[in-house]
Amino acid sequence: MQVLSLRGSNLIEVLDAKGIKSLALFPAKFQKSFWIKIGSYLVVDASGRDQALESGSKVACVVSQVLFHDQVRSLEKSPEWPAVFKYSSMEKVTNLSSSSKSDLTSSLRQPQSEGCEEASGSDEEDDDLPPLEANNNRNRPFDLYSDNYDSDSDLDSR
Repeated sequence: MQVLSLRGSNLIEVLDAKGIKSLALFPAKFQKSFWIKIGSYLVVDASGRDQALESGSKVACVVSQVLFHDQVRSLEKSPEWPAVFKYSSMEKVTNLSSSSKSDLTSSLRQPQSEGCEEASGSDEEDDDLPPLEANNNRNRPFDLYSDNYDSDSDLDSR
């Protein structure tokens, strides 16, 4: 199954080989190990899918394995790979190439105009801000040792 969207709270919207969208549960044991992006491929356990849908549950399946890029590439070459996913991977590549060109040109134009605004108005924005406080979480061992060393030498000289 292919990931269509991340719903949050361990829920993922997936598309199966028949083109049917459903919700899958991403188990907590995988959360710290794997990161899922939109367009990733998964292996799910859909054994209780019909019963879950009949009972009114929106979650139809459970993720059992996340496929890595190498596994997906080898499966794409096999005849068992669904035709629905063949077209979606081609569309994704063409969409990324066209969107990356437009994003690149727009991002090149934006920083120049933003930089001019920041340079002219940066002094006015800082006037309303409170002064910065010292970070108490960061140790400064050089200052601590130098202060202690001076006070110890003063005591020894007396």
